[in-house]
Amino acid sequence: MQYRLGKILESQISSPQFSMSRWLSSVVFGALASGTLPAIVMIMPVEAADCSVSHQSEHYCLASETASAPEQKLRVGVAGSAPFVIKDEGKIEGISIDIWKTIAFIEKFDYELIPYQNVAAGLNAVEQGKLDLLIGPISVTPQRLARQNIEFTRPYFISQFGLLLPARRPSVWNRVAPLFGIAAASSITLLVFLLFIVGNLVWLAERRSNPEQFPANYSEGVWSGIWFALVTLTTVGYGGRIPRTKAGQVISGIWMVVTLVTVSSLTAGLASALTAVISGEKARERFRTLNDLAGARMAVVAETASVEWAEDYETRLAESKTLEEAINLVVTGKTEGLVYDRPALRYYVLQHPELKLRVSPLVLGSDTYSFVLPANNDVLMGKLNILLLELRSKRQVREIAEEWLAVPDSDAQ
Repeated sequence: MQYRLGKILESQISSPQFSMSRWLSSVVFGALASGTLPAIVMIMPVEAADCSVSHQSEHYCLASETASAPEQKLRVGVAGSAPFVIKDEGKIEGISIDIWKTIAFIEKFDYELIPYQNVAAGLNAVEQGKLDLLIGPISVTPQRLARQNIEFTRPYFISQFGLLLPARRPSVWNRVAPLFGIAAASSITLLVFLLFIVGNLVWLAERRSNPEQFPANYSEGVWSGIWFALVTLTTVGYGGRIPRTKAGQVISGIWMVVTLVTVSSLTAGLASALTAVISGEKARERFRTLNDLAGARMAVVAETASVEWAEDYETRLAESKTLEEAINLVVTGKTEGLVYDRPALRYYVLQHPELKLRVSPLVLGSDTYSFVLPANNDVLMGKLNILLLELRSKRQVREIAEEWLAVPDSDAQ
């Protein structure tokens, strides 16, 4: 509410003894004493106050606006990788930037964006008092929470850690490798072992009563027994060998029943391996489960949460300073893959289809992104937490993420 002294009674002004300054002083102090004016008043020239009160050369105006210093511009640091922070020819944009601009528009914040090379440098700047706020895909980790001079807002984005792999065509060896896998090898080994056991049993039962079909000589007789077991297994009935003793017939009957139960599973295992060879499916999937990561050489970005996740799965690390350097290790074949945030990997694959890369369906773990403030900035922290919660509940964060990722993003929540 602004109080102004306007037109003064002409009868007083017209008096030659009238002094504007003395008159204003009496009015002001009287008003202050009666409580009708606030404690802070200003007497200023009419040109500054835009009111017209004049007497000879004296021009005054009375105002009671509360004096307040202009709001300080926020120093907002920016760090992280695309699609959350994209730096292009002096322009900064991305998911995190759009979320911050929405908040700044609602609260009418005056701010300047200050880019940093990486999140670690940005966190140090906040800790040293050089920034009022740090925005970007900043993971909340136990190590960062332990730092005394910084605080994290509520998470604005829940992400996942994924695996970037080359999408090159599999080699001939990779295609036939499933035939030598554990499943196929174990099936073949079991089959050969059973044929050998049954062949020996049939020969022992028939060698005296039926030497014509199962000779007494061990090598010849056992081979005849194995051949008999193989013919029975395949149900072709070829070979002309028939057990004559009751023991031989009992062994043969048991073998027939066993083959009915086991052949189907053995055939399924071999068929699966052959299908993989023809389609190349398993050849393309070097990492089908998280256990396959153990011992694999993986690229990671130094000083990010991806290092901890890669270590948890016992991979051999190849650290790089930037995401681009880590991806180059995958492209050049120096590592088998890259462990990093899935949204960032998906965005990179969309932007660089010529590199023939793909994001594995494996999910190594989840991650939360927050903004970072200096400790004890409760006012700004309270405003940010409320607005971030509102943006998430109204699905505005998801909408922003989907715009940048070109497809619906299940990671944004």
